[in-house]
Order: sequence, then structure tokens, then C-alpha cells
Amino acid sequence: MAAPPARTDWVARRVVPAAIVSPEGRFHVVKAGETGIAIARAYGLTWRDLIALNKLQEPFVLRVGQRLRLTPVLTPSPRPAPPQTLEQRARAFDITIDDVMTGGQPAKNGPVPRAAGGERPAPLPPVTGTAPAFRWPLPGRIISGFGPKPGGRFNDGVNLKASPGEAVRAAGDGVVAYAGDAIPGFGNLLLVKHAGGWVTAYAHNEALLVARGARVKAGEAIARAGQSGAVAEPQLHFELRRGRTPVDPARVIGGR
Repeated sequence: MAAPPARTDWVARRVVPAAIVSPEGRFHVVKAGETGIAIARAYGLTWRDLIALNKLQEPFVLRVGQRLRLTPVLTPSPRPAPPQTLEQRARAFDITIDDVMTGGQPAKNGPVPRAAGGERPAPLPPVTGTAPAFRWPLPGRIISGFGPKPGGRFNDGVNLKASPGEAVRAAGDGVVAYAGDAIPGFGNLLLVKHAGGWVTAYAHNEALLVARGARVKAGEAIARAGQSGAVAEPQLHFELRRGRTPVDPARVIGGR
């Protein structure tokens, strides 16, 4: 069955830096489809920095036309900010799936929210029931396993060998929480929420076949595998999380 057309107001889009500079500081005007995490990355900030600067509150949904502060409020005699070290700049670009879950909702058209008590959009469809018996999203072998890697890195999931255009299937019943390419390292990325507090992630896809808010069934084709993002060959980066904690998919699903 063909996938329903995507709702364009909920498609995450890339952010082109275009700060407005005023005596009060630097600001970014939110455009349709931009996400908080992508805005932060475009200006070399962490998502948590942007939350603090603008006193954002959950569910962290932005509105088209909203002005986001990029620098602290200026005082009458501001001190120049010290230059960032290489380590600080690197941390600003250390994006996690948890960041995308909270800061990856594309901006909607409508009134700009008030500081508190403003209008909030309809939440994602509820995910009820018991945790599904997860399955592998495609049959390819593991080319990078879960856990520590050389250079102090850590793989929060597994990377599976894939053929370009191969069907990527939902690991279990759930609701699409994020669909977009606003985070370059992950390429075309899907996040699916499941019952029991579980989340699955599917990155580096060639194309996405479902939109945010869609209900999906286990085994349903939700993307086509590819080589988008920071990878050198076609593959699928697959994560399985319980709450905010990444879990080794091979230990949960088995069979690899």
C-alpha cells in the first residue's frame, strides 16, 4: 500500500544561518520546517544552549516567525565572549538521538508562542500497549557493532550493511516521532516511538516513506536504505532505546 503524502508543515528542513543583529544581541527568525536542534547546530550552539537562552519549554515546538536568541542578553558593559576551544566547538556538534527527540520537531505555521502558557500543538498520537517483540529492519550483516570504538567514540546502535534502495522496515508497531534530514551526520533520519517507552532510530536512508505522526506496523517499509549523512558506503544505522538509554539491538533481538 502506498504511503500517505507527507504533511509539508511537519517536514524537517535544513537551516541556513541568517542571524539578525541588533543592540539586544543576535537572533534567528524561525522558518517553516526548521527544528530547534538544526538551528542550534547551524550557529555552533548546543541544543541545551538554545533552550536556556530562550527559556524554551517542552514539547519544544517552534512557530514560524518566532525569534530565537543566539547570544546572552547584553548588559550595559558587556564583556566579549572568550573564543571557544576546539573541544568546546566539537561538543557543540556532538548530536545524539536524545537531542533529536526533544529538539527535532519542525516549526509550524501559526502564532508565536508566549513565554509560558501559550498555545501548544496537538501531540503525537498516543502509543499504548506492551512493548513489541522487535525485529531487524533489514537483513544485512552488522558492520559496526554496539559499544566503544577507537578514538574514544561510542556507537549507540549498530550499523547494518545495506544495498541502495533496499526497503528499511519498522522494527515494531509505533508512531513516527521524527522524519527529516536536518542533522547532516545522520542524513535522512527516522525516529519511531513504541509502547513501553521504547524508541527506534533509522539513519543514513536514501529516502523516507513516512511522515511525522504516522502510525506504522512491524515489518512495514518506512524508508529506502542509502548513504546519506556521514558514511562512506550504503548502510543503516539502527538504534534501540528504552527511554533515553541506548540498548544493544543484538542483545534484544538476537539472530546476528
